[in-house]
Amino acid sequence: MTPAARVEAAIGLLDRILNGAPAEQALTQWARASRYAGSGDRAAVRDHVYDALRCRRSFAAMGGAGDPPIGRQLMLGALRAAGVEAETLFSGAAHAPEPLTDVERAHTLPTDLPPDMPEWLLPDLSRSLGAALVTVLEAERHRAPVFLRVNLAKGTLAEAQSALSEAGVATTAEPLADTALRVVAGGGKVRSAAPYLDGRVELQDAAPQAAVAMLPLRKGLKVLDYCAGGGGKVLAIAGRQKGMALFAHDAAAARMRDLPERARRAGVAVTLADQDAINRAAPFDLVVLDAPCSGSGTWRRTPDAKWRLTPERLAELRDLQAQILAKAAPLVRDGGSLAYMTCSLLRSENDDQVDNFLRTGEWSETARRLFLPSDGGDGFFCAVLTRES
Repeated sequence: MTPAARVEAAIGLLDRILNGAPAEQALTQWARASRYAGSGDRAAVRDHVYDALRCRRSFAAMGGAGDPPIGRQLMLGALRAAGVEAETLFSGAAHAPEPLTDVERAHTLPTDLPPDMPEWLLPDLSRSLGAALVTVLEAERHRAPVFLRVNLAKGTLAEAQSALSEAGVATTAEPLADTALRVVAGGGKVRSAAPYLDGRVELQDAAPQAAVAMLPLRKGLKVLDYCAGGGGKVLAIAGRQKGMALFAHDAAAARMRDLPERARRAGVAVTLADQDAINRAAPFDLVVLDAPCSGSGTWRRTPDAKWRLTPERLAELRDLQAQILAKAAPLVRDGGSLAYMTCSLLRSENDDQVDNFLRTGEWSETARRLFLPSDGGDGFFCAVLTRES
């Protein structure tokens, strides 16, 4: 594909996504239907699409779009932001976008670009982040790094790093977490590399790795990952401390379908349990609750999600978080711990939830931290609470 054809493909995909199609689904369907597109073409089109979604408001302003924008204006804005002469690609040649109109050529670039975040959410973000708001908004406009978690049960960080290097994957140690490696080259080779295939490393952002390091882990504990999803937290726990009984539960059990294979690779035993099985196994020494949330800390990776979030959906999520906290708390033994986590930057989903929960008087706080993109990984929140004996 020519550079112009890649832009035209991105325009069509953006129009689909702006009309409601999930970005990853739209890209997968396009790749399957476009056999002529090589791996380099697919990667370039993906980059165009995700960059435009991360920077939707500023690119729209530079492209002269209204609200909501259309794919053509987003890509026009993207080219202008990159300093590329749009006329060279908007040529009307085969598989290229139609030539620029007189209105598009005459568009005056704004001197003050809007923040690339839904406008209705900015007051909540400002309350949540304070002086860090500008830094976080800028970070959200760029692609997130790729991180690996080293399974310390199978070797040291240095050993994993050496083995990855032999497989063509270059990494650096990430200061945020003592198990984290940042991939700096050869990222496409990770899933075929021996250290990944044999469970010495897993793909996981550095911030949740750092959150797991906050947990009071020791041999002999009975631990429940209550909203397990794919199992990243319970596997990170297993990698830090041997000799614990590990349980994983998710209200949508299908989300855990890959967990048994991942646990096998990691060399650990994790019991998948429904609610009845959890009730029988309770009480637990530690319950980890990575609650459903806005995902605002991970919007660099899923930028279409920030434009789909609505005030009504955020309110529903806050209600759900409070309900899950109330449901999980009785599963913790006296003197045990409850770790409340989200991948959100919003105070209303983080500190406010924990503060409201602590008002019951049965719990005390052991640790609390909001990780920001400026810390190295995604936005992530963790509070460790102890049940009074």
